Parts: sequence; structure tokens; C-alpha cells
Amino acid sequence: MTSFDLPQEIVDKSVYENAVKHLRDARVVLPTFAELADPATIPVSIAAAVDGVSADDPHSANLYRVHWYNDEDRSGLTEVPGYMVLDETLTGVAAPIVVVLGSRFPMIGAHKVLPAYACLVNRIVSGQFDPTRHRAIWPSTGNYCRGGIAISRILGCRGVAVLPAGMSQERFDWLENWVTEPADIVRTPGSESNVKEIYDKCAELSADSSNVILNQFSEYANYLAHYQCTGRAFEKVFMCLKEQRPDLSLAAFVAGTGSAGTLAAGDYLKTALGSRTVAVEPIECPTMLYNGYGEHNIQGIGDKHIPLIQNIMNTDIIVGVSDQSCDHLNVLINTDAGREYLTGRRGLDSKAVEALSVLGLSGIANVLAAIKTARLLDLGANDAVITVATDSGALYVSERERTEKTDFPDGFDQVSAGEVYARHMLGQGEEHILEMTHRERRRVFNLGYYTWVEQQGVSLEDFEKRSDQRFWEGLQNTLPVWDAMIEEFNGHTGVNRPD
Repeated sequence: MTSFDLPQEIVDKSVYENAVKHLRDARVVLPTFAELADPATIPVSIAAAVDGVSADDPHSANLYRVHWYNDEDRSGLTEVPGYMVLDETLTGVAAPIVVVLGSRFPMIGAHKVLPAYACLVNRIVSGQFDPTRHRAIWPSTGNYCRGGIAISRILGCRGVAVLPAGMSQERFDWLENWVTEPADIVRTPGSESNVKEIYDKCAELSADSSNVILNQFSEYANYLAHYQCTGRAFEKVFMCLKEQRPDLSLAAFVAGTGSAGTLAAGDYLKTALGSRTVAVEPIECPTMLYNGYGEHNIQGIGDKHIPLIQNIMNTDIIVGVSDQSCDHLNVLINTDAGREYLTGRRGLDSKAVEALSVLGLSGIANVLAAIKTARLLDLGANDAVITVATDSGALYVSERERTEKTDFPDGFDQVSAGEVYARHMLGQGEEHILEMTHRERRRVFNLGYYTWVEQQGVSLEDFEKRSDQRFWEGLQNTLPVWDAMIEEFNGHTGVNRPD
């Protein structure tokens, strides 16, 4: 089956039966996408069982935490997903920038565990993945493969992380504690922007029929999970703010490209709330902006190609952000000198400054792109921009230490902090921004041809049909079918699932 053949029935009955027996023996119940989109619908007895499990344990109960509604310590639920609002005193723009927090997801502290679950579960309930003999191969630049390893371990199957050797040390430390054996961490050459090298390794691994490649860049389950679960969660956040400020409108949704899964929430929010969709990439690797290439360190975005699941023809603005800005602001918000500058010199609230530690490198990039979007569109105090912190600063301690050593060899002090804040926060202007016309959308769309048709063997017909919004709208009919298949699968396992 190809990426375009979204399963709506059982493909292999014997594989299906093996998976049923395996998860019955493991006492695993699979959550539906409807439950992950609205955890209030999770049965009370299951929710009670979840409460007794640590969010960092490889326990099947944590499948029911793979959503946006975990509270701050990830032990209970909130009515509204966790978020923070950055105002003009920090950003220099009047538009409130709303940052939804991916760090509250279980096990990996990042929202990529949601698409990892989506990409594997549809194969399990359709008889395409046998946990007793198949290995799940998770190509990624870090968070998705960690999510995949977590889901694999919970389901009792073998998972293999494929990621560039140059990613943050914290990613590898986590993986070493979670994989079944050391060989399940495959390091490919390069860093964040070296995705083709990941694809090449996956092509090599796919020669073994027991390996199932779960490529987030081409898996429409990634798009669908974010469309429904992330889109609805972000709508919930905005509507909560609107209750407090009735004149508020949602001007834009901003997210890094990465695998383009999170950008699917922009399709949802555009339909529901009329917002624009803004895609972010590094100016050091300006593929969409300038047909460019290069190396960068904004771990989580921008990879010298256009993901197959990126709905380019529904994208309104492209914004480029420098990885130096992200690296230097990572130092500013996570060091004593930087925080003292922000609270003492700038007069910012100490708790608000401390909360900025939830921003990882890609989260910082998204905030900077939101600032640039606000400047471009002349947004005011009633024009909200919503974005996401995919993970937290805890994953980039080693990157911060490296930046301090190389870029601030004489130490990071109050003068350094002032320079970083002025240049990289307040200094964000309207450079490296493109408002998308139909011709520009088509240009960027065409760039994907070289990866997907020439290199990865996608048919030209399948590639082209993605230019029509009816294709993307049609995808959305798949999730209710998958939910029914999940319910049926759970019924066959016989594991108790109270009404």
C-alpha cells in the first residue's frame, strides 16, 4: 500500500488476528481519535486507571494521555489545553501571541507522540502491522522518533529510531533509556536539514520485509491527527480567550514546517475561525522562500524539501527565521543573566520570564515568526496569533551550553542579554517573508516533485492531486472510519473497556 491508500478495512486477516492476540495478552486498550480530540469522553474507569500511572512510564494507560489536555504536571486533565500569552512588553508587537504547550504530552514531553500513535495504530487495526514480527522504523530529526519508540514499547513491539547524528544530546540520552537494544538507534550523517540521508537509510532498511517504515513526512495519519486533535485543541484555547475578550479574532496560525503535520491544524483553524496559515523555515535553509538549501540548528523545522503531507496550496504566508536568533534567545531565557535582564532592566514579571523555559528551539522560532507576521499584517491588540511550543528548553541544555561556549566565550552577561534581546526579539522585522499568491504556491508545490516523484517513487497523478483542496477535505472522512476500526479491534481483544 502507498501513502495514499488509507486503510478502511482489514488488509490481512492473519496479521490482524496476531495483533489482536498480542494486545489482548498485553492488556492494551487503544484510544480513538475522537477521545484524544476530546479527553472528556474517555470512560471514567479508564481515566481513573490513568491517574495512577506516571506520565513518564512505558505503560499502556499513557496512550490515553496522548492529547493536548494534560495539566502542568501531566497527572490530570484540564478543560483547556495548556498555553501562555506573550504580550507587547516582551514581544514588541500589540498582537497577543498565544503559545500552546507541547511539553505536556506524556513520555517524551513533546507533541510528536500524537502523530506517532496515529501512524502506527491505523496499521495495527487494519492488519498491516504484526507486533509479534514487524519492526516499526521511525525516521525523524528527534521528537517523532522518540514518540515512535515510546508507542512501540507500550505496544510491545520493536521500534527503531532513525535520526541524524548531529541532533541534541538530550534526544539520544532519552532514546538510550527507552529502546529495546542499542542497535535500535540508527544515526545518519548530518543534522536537522539532512533528511534525504534519513530516507536513504530507510530505503536500505525496507529491503527487510519485517521492517515497516513509518515516514512522518509522507504519512497522512500525521496530517489527520493534527487536523482533528491539534486543530480542535487550538480552537478551544482561542475560544477560551475570546470569552474573556469578545472582540478578539484569530488572525493567523504559525508553525514550523518540519514534517508539516502540525500545519494541518491551520487547515482546521482556517475553516473554523478564518485564520491565515503561516509556515516557518530557517533562513539558513530557505527552501520555500528562495528554492534554497543549507544547514541550520532549529531542531524541528526546515529540511531542504517539501513534505508530501504539506498542504502548500492552502498556505498564506512563509516566514524565515534565523537559527542564530533561536540559539541566542535560548541562552537569554534559560540563564540567570538573561532572566535578570528581562525582569530587572525590562521590568517583566518573574513568573512570566520563568515560564519561557517551555520554549524549545522550534518554539522560539515559531514565536519569532509570529512577531514577524504581526508586523507584516499590522495586527493590533484584538488580533491574536496562535502558535505552538513543540517541546521545551529541557531538550536543549547541551545546545545552550555549546552556544554559550562558542558565541559568548567571555561569558553571557547583562550587556550580552541586552544585545540579544534587542537584536533577536525586538529587532524582528519584515525581512524574509513571502505572502503567497497562487503562482508562489504553485512554485513551492512544484519543489516537492524532486523528492517525491523522482526520488521516492510517488506517481505523478498522486502527487498532483494534492494541489486540489478537495483532496485534503476528502482525507478528513477517514478518521471516523479508523475510530470504528479501533472500537472493533478493542472488542476483539476482549480487554475491559467500560462504557
